[in-house]
Amino acid sequence: MFSIFKKDPLKKLNKQLSAKLEEAMHAQRNGDIKTYSQLSYEAQEIDKQIVELEKGLKVQ
Repeated sequence: MFSIFKKDPLKKLNKQLSAKLEEAMHAQRNGDIKTYSQLSYEAQEIDKQIVELEKGLKVQ
């Protein structure tokens, strides 16, 4: 009934992923490889969450 008020978790995760990748890009451009690798790892973990959530949605 009130599904229009529910937030889409995929949209939220995609937004987080974009932000992490942008932060990683800036770190890489500034020559901070350690921060770049950490942010890239975090982005990869968010991407795994997105894939798992999409698999769950396809099953239903």
